[in-house]
Amino acid sequence: MARLSAKVRLSAALLGSSLVMAGCLLKPEYERSQVITEGSYRDAAATQETIADLPWWEVFKDKQLSDLITTSLRENRDLEAAMARVVQARALVGVARPDQFPRVDAEGNISRTDLSDASTFPMPAQNDFALLAPLSFEVDLWGRYSSATEAQRAQMLAADETYRSVTLSLVAQVAITYLQLLNFDRQIIISERTLKNRHDNTQLIRERYKGGYTNKLDLNQAEIQEQDAAAALIDLRRRLRLTENAMSVLLGHTPQPIPRAAPDTNPVAITKIPAGAPAMLLERRPDVRAAEEQARSAVMQVGVARSQQYPQISVFGVLGLNSAESTELFTADGRLWSVGGSLLGPLIDFGKSWSRTSAAEAQAEQAVKQYEGVVLQAVREVEDAMISIRTYDQENKVRTSQVASATSADKLSHSRYDNGVASFLEVLNTQTSLFQSELAQSNTQQLYLSSIVQLYKALGGGWQRKNNEGEVKLPERGWEFYQ
Repeated sequence: MARLSAKVRLSAALLGSSLVMAGCLLKPEYERSQVITEGSYRDAAATQETIADLPWWEVFKDKQLSDLITTSLRENRDLEAAMARVVQARALVGVARPDQFPRVDAEGNISRTDLSDASTFPMPAQNDFALLAPLSFEVDLWGRYSSATEAQRAQMLAADETYRSVTLSLVAQVAITYLQLLNFDRQIIISERTLKNRHDNTQLIRERYKGGYTNKLDLNQAEIQEQDAAAALIDLRRRLRLTENAMSVLLGHTPQPIPRAAPDTNPVAITKIPAGAPAMLLERRPDVRAAEEQARSAVMQVGVARSQQYPQISVFGVLGLNSAESTELFTADGRLWSVGGSLLGPLIDFGKSWSRTSAAEAQAEQAVKQYEGVVLQAVREVEDAMISIRTYDQENKVRTSQVASATSADKLSHSRYDNGVASFLEVLNTQTSLFQSELAQSNTQQLYLSSIVQLYKALGGGWQRKNNEGEVKLPERGWEFYQ
């Protein structure tokens, strides 16, 4: 008898193993596409070091900017929505995974039936008491539910990475907007100084015109230059307010003034800018990892579609208590059980199940190609940022020299005009050149610093959140994350 029992256990174990192995037969395997083949960037040799290793609070040393970033990470609505999607995705894994296991329900009912005496088969009144535990289980013979669980798990991981991507983008956007505000502050100072100088020039030319020492054309030209500076100042103040409004939304607030450092402050505390190697982007960029998980999920859906081409084997049963008298419900006579099984599969569906599989395969191909496109775009963004840093740095040096030359020319033209050597048109031209060169130099400085921020973002820089207790991580995953 013991030998027979051992054979039964062995047979059951072999059957279970066969079912598990069979479930893997139709479950597809995801393989990462080979997109990056070069070992270095065009403008930088591959290194093991990268600025992406730095957390954002070491990249930006400006306290005002750090406070703004911290506020945005705490209150930005897009980031809160991304976290809600993470929670939703993790819950959906908990919805999909239990389908791989037997389900046991609880059912209870009480009824009393009394047929009329005029019925075909009159019977006395009858009671029925039942406490049942129905069991149902679809054997995952073809890997349908394991593929569905894996697909949903990939969606969960994609949501996690998307949250990180939103975080990184938010940090970069706050920093770039802050640099724009500092640029507007500088340009407003330049415009106010220029407007004052031109107003003084206009007053001087007006007095000279009244005294008959100059003509009205010089006066009109001076007035035009003054009005041009006034209009530029109005435009800059408008753009400053609009940028403050944009920053307020990033912070999760209604429009309000934005505290910031002095206009000449450099908030970017990076002197060395290593970029690493392109292959690092596959693991560092959260948007790349999210796209890959989306591709993995789509590939797993192919397994779900394939499994629906084949029969489904279900096992069902009931264990419980049933009696016509409540006093006998919990006795040995009230015990009830049943067990059975079923097989159901497509016989003639006019190609519906095969078409479903073809659609899933096409969807997977789309997801894989989209992932490849995200990788290529990531490499391009790094390359763009590096070339922008190098060229804006060169341009900034040229603009600085240009400002120095324009300042000298402005002083010389005033001296030449006062001595009667040059016309007032020469003064106006040098004033215009100085004003434009100062504004251009300020713009170039802002674009150079913004390019460093863009490179940090493109490399997948530290997305961590930081508060008084240190780094704030994503919520811990629940039991449904694990196999």
